Amino acid sequence: MTRIDRERLAGLTRAEQELFRKRHPRSLELFERARGVMPGGVPMSWMAKWPGGFPVYVDSASGAHFQDVDGLDYVDLCLGDTGAMTGHSPPATVETVRRQVGAGITAMLPTEDAAIVAGELGRRFGVPLWQFTLSATDANRHAIRYARHVTGRPRIVVHDYCYHGSVDETFATLSPSGETVSRRGNIGAPVPLDATTRVVPFNDVDALERALAPGDVAAVLCEPALTNVGIVLPDPGYHEALRRLTREHGALLIIDETHTLCAGPGGYTAVHDLSPDVVTLGKAVAGGIPAGAFGMTQAVADAIAARVDLEDIDVGGIGGTLAGNALSLAAMRTTLAEVLTDEAFARMIPLADRWADGVDAAIAAHELPWHCTRLGARAEYNFAPTAPRDGAAAHAAGDFGLEQFLHLFALNRGILLTPFHNMALMSPATVEADVDHHTTVFGEALAMLKK
Repeated sequence: MTRIDRERLAGLTRAEQELFRKRHPRSLELFERARGVMPGGVPMSWMAKWPGGFPVYVDSASGAHFQDVDGLDYVDLCLGDTGAMTGHSPPATVETVRRQVGAGITAMLPTEDAAIVAGELGRRFGVPLWQFTLSATDANRHAIRYARHVTGRPRIVVHDYCYHGSVDETFATLSPSGETVSRRGNIGAPVPLDATTRVVPFNDVDALERALAPGDVAAVLCEPALTNVGIVLPDPGYHEALRRLTREHGALLIIDETHTLCAGPGGYTAVHDLSPDVVTLGKAVAGGIPAGAFGMTQAVADAIAARVDLEDIDVGGIGGTLAGNALSLAAMRTTLAEVLTDEAFARMIPLADRWADGVDAAIAAHELPWHCTRLGARAEYNFAPTAPRDGAAAHAAGDFGLEQFLHLFALNRGILLTPFHNMALMSPATVEADVDHHTTVFGEALAMLKK
């Protein structure tokens, strides 16, 4: 499907790797030192996936750019895979964080900011009652536990090739025969995945109905559009069917907006008027300070309150000593009020369209059977002629070797893309020149591939 000469691709990749090593001597030096004290030489194992053989070491970051230890500047279109969607160190958030650090970081007690943030999230996402975590992973874990507790049911439903952080129940996929099995690379799964989870293809209403029919599903956990396997948008009517079927079968609907917050200030939920029972958030809402949140309807909150005794509220597997700390909440309050605003999204979304237009033009100019999909302030290309309708199709359209070359080619010319897929995200600090630089470099890469 990619119509790329593989021998030429391998040779171009080797040349880019050599250029990368020459341009990053200090990063290489730091990496070699790190290999003696960290597995793979990186602080988290997935950082080994960056192209080039070793990661770029960051010296400083501000807005939509960062500088490495070799003095090179980069347009950052990865933005922490959404964690820095605000741009790096937005001034308003930084000022608030500095002030709050001096006034106390954590005390296991609420601050005034907590109710203010909860009220703002309720306004944006349409669910009124909120709790806070330090990550979207924890928000999803807590939502699943509450769903099981209030329904008395053991299983959840997720979409094939979904991603909801490091939640055990979600590392499942469909086997060729349609059975729920552990996803490739799943490390140390505690139980067989079919004991906790049923997997359905995205956009498959019939499969969803079959999964819910036994009456043992506590919740459907879903991104409103898949993002971590490449962007997969819902078919018209899919979310209406999802909401109707979960209600008919007594399952809660949990919408994970961690990445799809890119759709607008209230995420995909607000843009498309969804009606979830629970919403989960993370990454971007505190401007880079670790934070997450989950919101719920009054009905869900009442069901929890009726089933959780005060004596046991601290030992039920919900919470964390640092959850809801003063620093995170202060950062969230300012980020929501002054950074991820309606006005910011009104700038970011057209920039993503400009990026996608550039990608589409280069693909067409080189007559490649590829496709670019758009989702608010985010866009992504894949190596198939049409947009995928489910996660399996998106995964099949991947090409790891080709991605490594394209990402490394961009990196050597001052552009960072996320290492896991071909996604670009706009921040409030991104400008047209940043986008146009990618358009130029992407076109050059395709020209090299097609010579």
